[in-house]
Amino acid sequence: MPKAIWNSKILAESDDTIEVEGNQYFPPDSVNREYLRESDTHTTCPWKGEGSYYHIDVEGEVNKDAAWYYPEPKDAASHITNYVAFWKGVVVE
Repeated sequence: MPKAIWNSKILAESDDTIEVEGNQYFPPDSVNREYLRESDTHTTCPWKGEGSYYHIDVEGEVNKDAAWYYPEPKDAASHITNYVAFWKGVVVE
């Protein structure tokens, strides 16, 4: 079962991840939201649309913009609406 781990904490775990461009996107209900803080960062992907970010906060250590999701993706990416992906040192195994 794929897991996202940072600072020894499981951020997300699911058998229903979706792989897009080499990233595992975790279903919204599989993410431990206690570790996520909203970020003001946004980026735009030509085919997925506008991405939003979360900071990861584990026991006071913050990994800025280390998770992202698409709240209102373009049609081509509608299957990952609100699914969360990780980077910046988050281990997905």
